[in-house]
Amino acid sequence: MSPSVRRTLVMAATAPIAGTILTAPSAFAADKADAKSAATALDAAEQKIVDNLTTRSQDTRLGSNLSGIVIDAKSDKVIWGHNATTALMPASNTKLATATAALTVLGPDHRFTTNVVYGDGTLTLVGGGDRTLTTDDLDALAKAAVAGLKNAGLTSVKVRVDDSLFPEPALATGWNADYYPNEIAPVRSLVVDGHAVTDTSLDAGQAFAKLLADRGVTVTGDVTRGAAGTGDVPVAQHQSDKLNKIVKHMLKVSDNNIAETLLRMTALGAGRQATFEDGTAVVREVLGQRYGVSLDNFEMYDGSGLSRSTRIPARTLAEILDLSTEPRYSQTLKSIKDGLPIAGKAGETLGPEWGRFDTADSQCAVGKVMGKTGTLSGAIALSGMTKAEDGRWKVFSFIENGSTASPGDTKDALDGLAATVNGCWA
Repeated sequence: MSPSVRRTLVMAATAPIAGTILTAPSAFAADKADAKSAATALDAAEQKIVDNLTTRSQDTRLGSNLSGIVIDAKSDKVIWGHNATTALMPASNTKLATATAALTVLGPDHRFTTNVVYGDGTLTLVGGGDRTLTTDDLDALAKAAVAGLKNAGLTSVKVRVDDSLFPEPALATGWNADYYPNEIAPVRSLVVDGHAVTDTSLDAGQAFAKLLADRGVTVTGDVTRGAAGTGDVPVAQHQSDKLNKIVKHMLKVSDNNIAETLLRMTALGAGRQATFEDGTAVVREVLGQRYGVSLDNFEMYDGSGLSRSTRIPARTLAEILDLSTEPRYSQTLKSIKDGLPIAGKAGETLGPEWGRFDTADSQCAVGKVMGKTGTLSGAIALSGMTKAEDGRWKVFSFIENGSTASPGDTKDALDGLAATVNGCWA
């Protein structure tokens, strides 16, 4: 069954579903046929893709554990598949699932709010899940808070942080101990400048306290953690950029911390608790019940893809990406397509500084391929889209696990597969 038929039969409204728990049953059981069996009625360009991928997917740099698929974006016809329903570690390609759920549940115009409230001689900085909060934003909050204190004749204050929005645990199943805090910080609802520290909330509170002091207010005692009082008075507020802009940035640079915060906020938006378990459950419901994406063999344990327990087939990732090409979902999911790194563009994860698309077989695809990268020890993935020789957009996903080649060599081989889809192999 093609992805288009599947999605036609699954009711898939495009409006955000904040506050709604998706409990409706899936329209039908997932089609279990291997994707390659659907490759029929191919045009000449598509047949060339099939022939070349069938050969090039045997590249020894890709090892023996490859899941791959190519879909025509307009017709949703499966052009080529190789173990397309085999679930492998997708690494950061998981962020595609997280982004789709976040945009659907919260809406692309959603903003995250950080508040400052006052009560009983204490200013409380209340985390609202804004992983993009900066020192400048914090300074604006401090400026407003100081103005309020001075108007009330107050010259000293205690400072507290409230990060109760996100419950424990702060670390996900499948995260290696050496991941944090550099690859990922323990997930909390308050952070400033994306600092890679173990306790981002206290770190933000201490930065806030210093900004208050710089503006002439005496901060007494150490910064503490605790819930804001029910009678505390609001004194300052900051709202983030819109979610669509945050998602675009997250995908371009593959920001793990933003992804984990979005997973938690998505759970809250769907009326669940802000936990890994509820966040990933909402992702499943959005993908399977709202959009009809195949969830055969789908296992997800975090929002970023750092979990070594997560398993997702190439077919599922391609179907997720394919949603962003459909006009009926464009208003909601446009930032996913816009957020895909572009081959050869500096500052993005497919840029030359990462050694991508710089071989004889892939340089011809610079500027012509966009794709989400994924890299973990023993797992490398590339899922994206490109316009093929027939002028039609093709969606692809390639995931490799367990290759004994160097990561750089494996990435070069995957870049070559993407160039093959484009039709420009040297």
